[in-house]
Formats: sequence, C-alpha cells, structure tokens
Amino acid sequence: MVPRKRRRDERGAASIEMVVLLPALFAVLFLGMQGALYYHARTIAIAAAQEGARAAAAQDGRSSDGVQAAYAYLNGAGDSFKVSHASADRTATTAVVQVRGHALSVIPGWRPEIRQHARAEVERLTAPGETR
Repeated sequence: MVPRKRRRDERGAASIEMVVLLPALFAVLFLGMQGALYYHARTIAIAAAQEGARAAAAQDGRSSDGVQAAYAYLNGAGDSFKVSHASADRTATTAVVQVRGHALSVIPGWRPEIRQHARAEVERLTAPGETR
C-alpha cells in the first residue's frame, strides 16, 4: 500500500477536532460523576432516614431518638451528603423520619437538594389473638 500524502489544507485538522470534542468529553465525564455523587448521597439519606425510623418506632422510642439516630448515621457516613435538617414524627401507630440536605457537586454553583423519608410501624405489645 502506498502511503497517502497529506494535502496542504488538512494541516491542523486534528487540533480543531480536539478543540471541538474535548469540551463535550469533559461535559459527559462531569455529568456522569455528578450523577454518581447524587445517587450516593441519596442512598445515604435513605439509610439515615431508615435508621431514624427504626429508633423512633422502638417500643419505648421517641421522635427525638429518631432524629438522634439519623444524625448519628449521617455523621459516620462521610462528607458526600451535607445535612441541612432531620425531623421525626411519631404517632401511636407509625414513626416517620425525614432527612433533607445537599449532595456534593462538581458543577460550580449547583447544589442538588435531596429529601428522603422513611416510615416504620411502632412496636407495641399485643395480647394473643389481638390484631393491629
């Protein structure tokens, strides 16, 4: 095969292609990373809400126990989820814990908000044959 000679007007074409394609490649990389950070922070928020709901739904549990358990879980989970608020509500039959915060962001000026809640039935003693 005979090597083809480059024409004079094609010089620099690779540089132009890189200038056009490199920003698109970086955008795809950063969006993928942002998606992973959001998903990870959402998973942490769900787990914290579930921990809080379990603590609040214990037989002798209180709403404050649920909030403390949620914050304790979040403190041990690292810095990928920044908590702005955790709250709990306990009734005679259910306990609900809500966690709200922000995921880390690689996109300047954008802080995706995450809100998650978990519900659990309150533990209570029942007599044999009694239904809830």
